[in-house]
Order: sequence, then structure tokens, then C-alpha cells
Amino acid sequence: MDPQRYYDEFSHTYEHGRDRGYHAMLDALEASVVEKAIDRLHPPARAGVTGLEVGCGTGLIMARLHKRFQRLCGVDLSPGMLSHARARGFEVECAPATNLPYPDGGFDVVYSFKVLPHVEDIAAALREMVRVTRPGGFVVAEFYNPLSLRGLVKRLKPATNISGRVHDTDVFTRFDTPRQARGHFASLPVSFEFDAGVRVLTPTAAIHRAPAVGTILRRAEGWAAHSPLRQFAGFYICAWRKPG
Repeated sequence: MDPQRYYDEFSHTYEHGRDRGYHAMLDALEASVVEKAIDRLHPPARAGVTGLEVGCGTGLIMARLHKRFQRLCGVDLSPGMLSHARARGFEVECAPATNLPYPDGGFDVVYSFKVLPHVEDIAAALREMVRVTRPGGFVVAEFYNPLSLRGLVKRLKPATNISGRVHDTDVFTRFDTPRQARGHFASLPVSFEFDAGVRVLTPTAAIHRAPAVGTILRRAEGWAAHSPLRQFAGFYICAWRKPG
């Protein structure tokens, strides 16, 4: 299925339940990785930080991060998703990750979550992210990790109904081990800075609906995200600095 059509259809239900529990935990942990990159910019207290989210969807993570940036932009290929981001007042453009409509070196931090695994030409997308990052800035990229509980569940469970007309198997999806994920950057003019892992210990999203268990698990996931267990996270995140 055409990715734009898939995400336009998904946009009608995408935010259902994402303000709490499992999905809120994912967004919070992902946003914290971007904040870590911001805090490592030189000088540390640099004013006027600019950011770009590649595959911003409805703007949920932008909503968590916009106060950390003087200017935060978003790009997505789905007009349906972007209609929600615009309703939140965010500066967004409709474009694919492989052709970002921004000048070279325009942003201090360029990040992407839950999107790059659905981009077939991953090399082109990463080149574009690096291109629009200023010298000394950061690229933060998330990949789906097959060496994880989530990866195991995805291999065993049937297709998930997204909206009644589309399923999660209708869109291209790639899984990369942490080593493979880092390997995608091997030919790019960036240096590895740090990594993190999201959803290390959670077997299924539904377990977060149990109040007591969910609270304990969210705290444990916060610890695991930066522990040695991060290599076994369902969502593996690596951060790269562009020399400058």
C-alpha cells in the first residue's frame, strides 16, 4: 500500500489512547533522548536551539519538546497526520524523509521516531537528515530492533487492524539490529555519540493498563533505557554528531 494512503487512514485513530499508559511512556522516553542531545550541544547553554522532527505525525512528540527549541519544525508525508499537527499550531511541511524541504545545516537537532523503519530508501533519508543538520549538531534516529521482546511479538502475532481498512502489515517495515542500525551511518560524515533503548521490559502494551503494574514497569523502562539492556529494546535509538 502507498505509505501516504496508509498514514492518512491511520490519522483518524492514531491518537486514541496515546495520551496515557504504554504510548505515553514511549513518547516521554523518546523525547528525553532528544533533550539529552540538546544538552550536549556546544556550548551547553546555547540559546536559540532549532529542531526538526522527520515524520512528525500528529505532533505528539513536538508537543513534548517545543519549549526546548526556539524554532521547531516538522515534516511528514501524510496530509491527514499533518492536519492534527497544524491544529496544534506547529510549523510543518508535507514531504518525504528522502527529500527534506530545508537548506543545508538549518537545524541543531534533527530527530525521527517510529518512521525510519518504514522508509525503504533508508540511506537517502539519513543523508537528508545529516544534510540539514548544522555542523556540531545532532541526528537522533530510531530503529525497530528484532532482538527484543517487541520483535518477538511482532513475528508471532497476527496483523493488527489499524482502522478497519488497513493493517500494520500494509506498510513497508524493516527491522535492524543495533549493529545494523549503526552501520547505516558508516559512510556518513557523523560520529557516534550515544544510544538508548525504549521498550526493553514490556512484553505487550496491554500490561500498562494495570495501574500498579504499569507504574512499576514505566519506572523500570526509564532505568532500562540507558542500561546495558538498551541493546535489546524494541525501539533502538542512536545519536550522532555532525563534526563542526
